[in-house]
Amino acid sequence: MRIDEPIVYGTFIRRDNRFAATVEVAGTTALAHVASSGRMAELFVPGAVVALLPRDRPECRTRYRLLLVRHRDRWVSVDAQMPNRLVAEALAAHALPPFAGYGEIMPEARRGPHRVDFYLSSDERPCWLEVKSVTLVTADGHALFPDAPTARGREHLALLREAAQEGARAAALFVIQRADARDFRPHDAHDPAFGVAMRQAVAAGVEVYAYCCNVSPHEITLAAAVPVIL
Repeated sequence: MRIDEPIVYGTFIRRDNRFAATVEVAGTTALAHVASSGRMAELFVPGAVVALLPRDRPECRTRYRLLLVRHRDRWVSVDAQMPNRLVAEALAAHALPPFAGYGEIMPEARRGPHRVDFYLSSDERPCWLEVKSVTLVTADGHALFPDAPTARGREHLALLREAAQEGARAAALFVIQRADARDFRPHDAHDPAFGVAMRQAVAAGVEVYAYCCNVSPHEITLAAAVPVIL
């Protein structure tokens, strides 16, 4: 996905709340919108270089949208909405091998009172697909999710497990928004219940995939799949 809007570079100062951070741009402090509720404590370090998109609409309380953080000499995307855009783009182009055979792609599909990120329709076996954003990667290359306890994430796995038990195809796709992961694992130390829910879902037939991303201030793309270690 190309980033055609003009990028502004600044310095991270502090996280004010879940969805706002103070940054410094050209010697002036300003608020930036953080499009993620994840903690990302290892990324949001005072002094870190950030890439920002200006927000010129007068009704916006924040002057910028925080898009990327420089970490370990590489860019990391911190926009939790980006993975769904990347996956939608890849599905439309039939560029995701595990899901290349589906002709109809329905985003934000209803399953009872809930929504699942994508419903993929075919004449044979439809697929329910949930997408998750991953930003945490350890120094030795293990991508971990979640970075904080997530009841919502466990709920999504339960929905997928239910779909698989009813005979549909169901999958969770973890988009690692950086290029330095060599595998993906549930973060049992931070949310053991999520790890249990994932293993139960897999035992019921839910498929789990993880993909890295190539990230630059000009483009973010899905890259290679990495092994999922349960």
